[in-house]
Amino acid sequence: MLEARDLRHWYSGVAVLNGLSFTLERGKVTGYLGPNGAGKSTTVKILTGLIQSSEGQVLWNGQSITKCSIEFKARLGYVPEEPLVYPFLSGFEYLQLTGRLRGIPEKLLGHKIDALLNLLSLYRSRHSPLSTYSKGMQQKILLAAALLHDPDVLILDEPLSGLDITSSLIVRNLIRSLAQRGKIIRTMVSKNHRCAFGSLARI
Repeated sequence: MLEARDLRHWYSGVAVLNGLSFTLERGKVTGYLGPNGAGKSTTVKILTGLIQSSEGQVLWNGQSITKCSIEFKARLGYVPEEPLVYPFLSGFEYLQLTGRLRGIPEKLLGHKIDALLNLLSLYRSRHSPLSTYSKGMQQKILLAAALLHDPDVLILDEPLSGLDITSSLIVRNLIRSLAQRGKIIRTMVSKNHRCAFGSLARI
């Protein structure tokens, strides 16, 4: 279980979060809606441990993520809205680098990469530089990278952005199947994609 308790955050004295609390349970997909400037991106950064909230805390299985940072991040998968990748690497090389940094054994890593590339319809482009990929293709590579180590918590920032209809359906079904396996999934969604997910939380 991932729980946010009374999160508050300020930038230059301006409050962007003011007492935000919620609980994310295993086996559920929770969408996160809110207008621009409501603090969605700040919330994601706090949940992923990229920044620390001004007040309040995030608990993973009852323990503050600041006290179990290494363990929590080892079980976390995160896909940002903007696909920031190494453009000179191929899709396969990017996933190989990610998997090695995660400590996945080489033989297992190759099988995982091939399976994810096939699932996300990227196998034919696996040796092409990421600079030649469309935004949607890069988004799928980031999703594959986030799933390589079979995380318990998956946080997605607009995961359907840039995807065509077929790819969107594949990703939706994948997210639902991960929830059925007991994963904790939190996704920021736009109005156009809100019907893809099981429950919605607004801020």
